[in-house]
Amino acid sequence: MLYDVIIIGSGPAGLTAAVYTSRAKLDTLVVAGVMWGGQLMWTTEVENFPGFPEGILGPDLMARMRKQAERFNAKFVFEDAAAVDFSSKPFKVTAGNKVFETRSVIIATGASPKWLGLESETRLRGRGVSSCATCDAAFFKDKKAVVVGGGDTAVEEALALTKFAREVTVVHRRDQLRAIKILQERAFGNKKIKFAWNSVVQEILGKDKVEGIRLKNVKNGEESELATDAVFIAIGHKPNTDIFKGQISLDEKGYIVVKDETKTNVEGVFIGGDVQDYRYKQAVTAAGAGCKAAMDVEKYLEKSVK
Repeated sequence: MLYDVIIIGSGPAGLTAAVYTSRAKLDTLVVAGVMWGGQLMWTTEVENFPGFPEGILGPDLMARMRKQAERFNAKFVFEDAAAVDFSSKPFKVTAGNKVFETRSVIIATGASPKWLGLESETRLRGRGVSSCATCDAAFFKDKKAVVVGGGDTAVEEALALTKFAREVTVVHRRDQLRAIKILQERAFGNKKIKFAWNSVVQEILGKDKVEGIRLKNVKNGEESELATDAVFIAIGHKPNTDIFKGQISLDEKGYIVVKDETKTNVEGVFIGGDVQDYRYKQAVTAAGAGCKAAMDVEKYLEKSVK
């Protein structure tokens, strides 16, 4: 079968795109991935997505988006995209042991937070461990929080947390921040922010929720424990673009180079969401980007038929 559009990815961008393309009567296939749903599947309560005044669990929000796309007859494959061929049309997308052909593609594979790689970090993710202060800071009102990292993102996260938490400790493996000077000045001037220099997190403590961290000083090897209610990992994101290398233009960080809102350098291949957004990284902005990509695909296919 030749699809009108294949959407690679099933987070807010991919599923919103699927709602729009399938509702426009385009034959739509979503290559959703084995672990479908994107980063919101790791999030407990989402309070900043419009339309849910009482909040909604991340997995429940994604399940609703998927059901909405299926209502308009979008098809789903729950395999990871293993390869793509954009060198000629129809485009080819390999998932599982099958090759699917399509007239257009929307890439919505997102970006993954870089994690520390600790077992305790994985176990407590969504239970006090987070990668987004903008999303989760409000849950830690008048509590203690830790931010791991020393760049712009880490300092921005720490500053955002001070609006809610009573104390924020920035853990950094070096003895000075890498963030731009104006952010450093704000952080050093904020009485709520403390620093654990030359330190790395060895373990996140707690059984059912975060209760503290075990630190190691990289200079003298000494270990210590610090009580905290939350740990925010802010050591960067990695766009999920490995399978697109050599197929479309990527920047030096691996993000897809965007032209005119949603277009790549390959005609007929569009993008939406965190795979090209390294600034906002919110579910609602990703959904909006998926909408734009879908509408541009519809216009592209109308022109290509003529």
